[in-house]
Amino acid sequence: MRIAKSRNFLYLLPRMANRHGLIAGATGTGKTVTLQVLAEQFSRIGVPVFVADVKGDLSGMSRAGGGNRKVEERIAQLGVENFTLDACPVTFWDVFGSKGHPMRATVEELGPLLLARMLGLNEVQSGVLTAVFKIADDNGWLLLDLKDLRAIMQHAAENAAQYRIEYGNISSASVGAVQRALLQLEHEGADQFFGEPALNLDDMMQTDSKGHGFINILAADRLYNSPRVYAALLLWILSELFEQLPEIGDPDKPKLVFFFDEAHLLFNDAPKSLMEKIEQVVRLIRSKGVGVYFVSQNPLDIPDVVLGQLGNRVQHALRAFTPRDQRAVKSAAETFRPNPEVDVVSAITELGVGEALVSFLDEKGRPLPVERALIIPPGSRIGMATDEERSQTMRTSLIHGYYEKSLDRESTYEILKARAAASAAEAAAEDKAKAESAPKRPVGRPRDTLMETVAKTAARTVGSELGRRLIRGVLGSLLGGRK
Repeated sequence: MRIAKSRNFLYLLPRMANRHGLIAGATGTGKTVTLQVLAEQFSRIGVPVFVADVKGDLSGMSRAGGGNRKVEERIAQLGVENFTLDACPVTFWDVFGSKGHPMRATVEELGPLLLARMLGLNEVQSGVLTAVFKIADDNGWLLLDLKDLRAIMQHAAENAAQYRIEYGNISSASVGAVQRALLQLEHEGADQFFGEPALNLDDMMQTDSKGHGFINILAADRLYNSPRVYAALLLWILSELFEQLPEIGDPDKPKLVFFFDEAHLLFNDAPKSLMEKIEQVVRLIRSKGVGVYFVSQNPLDIPDVVLGQLGNRVQHALRAFTPRDQRAVKSAAETFRPNPEVDVVSAITELGVGEALVSFLDEKGRPLPVERALIIPPGSRIGMATDEERSQTMRTSLIHGYYEKSLDRESTYEILKARAAASAAEAAAEDKAKAESAPKRPVGRPRDTLMETVAKTAARTVGSELGRRLIRGVLGSLLGGRK
């Protein structure tokens, strides 16, 4: 795949594409166009692609390029032959369902670890959430959407004493904190992500009639306003690929390439357990035929354990205004295989827009010496598609009409609601039975007036005293007492 040109063209070998990669550089240096070029090249060799579109700029890939003076000048400058302007097959996705087909997952598919990350829970609250998931699993209760999760959280709090021995303490304070976090998630609109039909990964791994891989573009401009939700969602998709795809070793080309834009959001304040999961997925998913490419402003945003696994590198310009920036420049320079003809440290701060330091893997998996190169422009449109163009692409999609119809089958919420209704009916029946068995006033007998009640009370008092005297007198006579 022809990606850039130095003195010669630089190629990314499809057999090495599942060894992962990094696209880094400051804002405005050309990262998004480089991402578009890579995605387009993968698509043309029959590899499906997934990418989150944070700014909306990638939607233009659904239309052919043309009429861009800068692109024409760059093509002439590089002497690119057989350059074609062509659209890519695109499937638009959107958690909120407005700019693409709705993308959903069930609560239980996401799991307590990622959901805790999404909700921003602390360690104790995360433990309670894990216990609640276990309660649902042990009872065979489905957790499909947020109302299911809210229902079982309430159920666990109300029956905490019953569950304490087997599942640990489920405090009302922790349950309340989780419930508040769920309300905040709903307020942000992300609750639309939970439900059915859930995303079928096979729908993302399609090719068109020409054998070109579909580029799955997730509209993330609104989702990006909830960084934890954005990061957890993309990590969930990556984890599902890892769990569901079979081992295939090193294929001739990837089965799918996954671009993780704004990658620093994935690692910011991530707990140790989540970091271990990320490292595991990145390390092992290449044997499933999936290449993961992280896109970030600064290489320091990527932990060393992950950065060390990214064999294909495209480094755009970095700014060295602060001590941290200077460390980033030095760190980025040290990760490349040296080239005597390139002063990497100086070049990183001098690169122009669309220019980058490039190092891909050779046929034996070894990094090639770094080259200072110009990125070849894409053949699809650079920039946004119009609303009408986006709608037209969605209407002609193979999956149009399927994900748009939400489902709500019986799950935890309905089960617990039915149990509560049954308990209430049983309690009402018991109350009714008790009422019916209690002594009743004779039918038709009028109630006593106040004066009648006073008179009867006085009579009972007199009668009782007189009766006691008569009894004492009788007993005294019988027992030989004194008169």
